[in-house]
Parts: sequence; C-alpha cells; structure tokens
Amino acid sequence: MSLVETYLSGLRQALPSEELEQLNLAHGASAADLQKLSAHYPLCPDSLLQLLGQIDGTHFRDYPGGTVIVLVLGSDVFEYPYYLSASEQILEDARGYTDSIRGMYGEYLEDYPETVGAGIDSDLAMNQRLCFSHCMNNGGSSKLYIDFNPASGGTVGQVVRYLHDPDSYEVIADSFDQYLQQLIDDDFAFVEREI
Repeated sequence: MSLVETYLSGLRQALPSEELEQLNLAHGASAADLQKLSAHYPLCPDSLLQLLGQIDGTHFRDYPGGTVIVLVLGSDVFEYPYYLSASEQILEDARGYTDSIRGMYGEYLEDYPETVGAGIDSDLAMNQRLCFSHCMNNGGSSKLYIDFNPASGGTVGQVVRYLHDPDSYEVIADSFDQYLQQLIDDDFAFVEREI
C-alpha cells in the first residue's frame, strides 16, 4: 500500500460518518489538470499528485454529487485543521500571490526575525511555493506550502506552515511524504472524532 493509500485509509477510518459521506462524493483530478500542475511546479511531489488524483480538493469543492467541505489535513497547530486545495485552486493561488515575505512585512522582519523560521527564503515570491492547503478559516489564519526554493539550511520540497496573528512561517516537515507520515503517526489528531 502506498503512503497516500495508507493516509486515505486512516483518514476515512478517523472521519465522522457525516464527513466521510461527504468525502465519498469527491473524485480525483483529471490527468490534464495534474499535468498542468506538474508543468507549473515541476518538482511537485508524486505523493501530492497521487492525493489529488484521488481527491481533487475538499475546500468548498463542487462535485457532481454535491459540495465537499471536509477538513482532511493537519499541522503542528492542532486547533486549525485544513482543507486540501483542488488542483485548479492551487494554480489560482499561484497566479495571484506574487509578493515575497519581506515585501509584505518590510521592516517588521528586522524587529521580529523569529517571524520567519530557518531554511525559508524571505525574498522568494510566495507563488514560487505551492500552496496546497487552507485552514478552516479559509486560509486567513493559516496555509500550508511546499517550498522548492529554500534558504540555506532548508530542504527542497519542505513543507512550510504560515500562521496569522502573530504571523509566522515555519518548516514543519522536510518533505510532503514526511508531512503525511507525521499526520499518520499522530493518528489524525486534527480530526474531531465522534463521541
């Protein structure tokens, strides 16, 4: 069983029945959509493509059977579970977000250098990172990125978590595979279980 299959199997077991019914409405992205994503982000991990090939988004995503609004991902901030963005939403984010962290925060970064964790390039345009997930507050509070252009000490393909108020950018996994494995190892702690 692949990592993605293991992840989805465990997720389906953890989800409350109502959310599982909703998730079962989802289908995978088309080969053409996955190709577009790979063309835009040539280093896109196979495991993300496999995940999107099974479920093309859970963030207010309209499918033939209905709209899917299911939190299927987590991070180190347990109070904020996350949606999986659809392949088209990922590319839409890439088109619209060209500023860098330094460009957004300016002199604030000099006063609060802890805003940006080790291994993250503050001068890189945000759309050079692949935003694959928005948190339960529609991304206003937190987003997750795959970073293909790290600063010194970082790892190509590392997963970066943005958190709002106070704002911070932190590497939470060295790869998307490691990120999924962490969620499996934490027994899908981001899921609100049925009592």
